[in-house]
Amino acid sequence: MILEVRDLTKTFGGLKAIEEVSFRVRHGIILSIIGPNGAGKTTLFNCLTGILPPTKGRILFENEDISKKKAYEISAGGIARTFQNIRVFGSMSVLENVMIGQHSRSREGLFTAILGTGRFIREEDEIRSKALEYLEFAGIRDYADTLAENLPYGDRKRLEIARALAAEPRLLLLDEPAAGMNPQETLELMDLINRIREWGKTVIIIEHDMKVVMGISDWIIVLDHGVKIAEGTPGEIQNNPYVIEAYLGKEEVF
Repeated sequence: MILEVRDLTKTFGGLKAIEEVSFRVRHGIILSIIGPNGAGKTTLFNCLTGILPPTKGRILFENEDISKKKAYEISAGGIARTFQNIRVFGSMSVLENVMIGQHSRSREGLFTAILGTGRFIREEDEIRSKALEYLEFAGIRDYADTLAENLPYGDRKRLEIARALAAEPRLLLLDEPAAGMNPQETLELMDLINRIREWGKTVIIIEHDMKVVMGISDWIIVLDHGVKIAEGTPGEIQNNPYVIEAYLGKEEVF
C-alpha cells in the first residue's frame, strides 16, 4: 500500500468536516473520491497534504506516519497536488511555471545561485530540460514560452498537472481536474491521467464529473457529510442504492 488513512477526523469548532474516515490505497491505481458538496472531500485532501492538521487519526505514506508533518515536508517526501482553483503564476512563462516544480528537487542552494557556479548552471540546464519533458508529456510543450495567463483554460489545467509532476511525486492528488472543461478537453484530460498511471504514479482525484470517475477509476470512495459511506469498483458504486440516494437523491446520478 502506498497510502493508509486510519480513523481520520477533522473538526472546525463543533463541526466535524470528516469523521473517522479510513481507507487504503494500492500502488499504481487511480482512486476517485466522490460525494455531494460539503461531503469533506477537499478537507480530506488538505489533511493528506499537510495544509490542515488532522484533529484525530493517522496518515501513513509508504508506512511512514505523516500526520503531523508540514506541507513542504510532505511534498518533498513524494506527494504533490493540484487545486480546484487554478494556481499558476500568470506573469511567468509556461516553462518557468514547471521549472518551479522542479526546483523543489534542487540540490544547489542560494549561495551557488548568487555566485552562478558551474554546478548551479548545469543543474539549471537539467531542470529546464526536465521541465520541457513534462510539458511534452502534458501536451503543451508548444506553449513553453507563452505567459501562463494567456493559456486557454484547459491548457492551464494541464500546466498545473505538469508542474505537480515536476516535483517527481509518487502520489499525485488532483482536486476537480475536469471542472470547467468542455467535452473534448475532458477526454484529453482522461487520457493524460491514464498515462500518468501508466507512468507508474498513483493518482487520487476528487471529481464531480461521473463520466470521468467511471471512465478512469480503479477504485472509488464515497463521502457524505464527512463520513465514508461506501467504497468499491466503479460497477459496485454505480449500482449501490445508498450511494445514489446520498449523492443526488435520484437514480439518474450515473
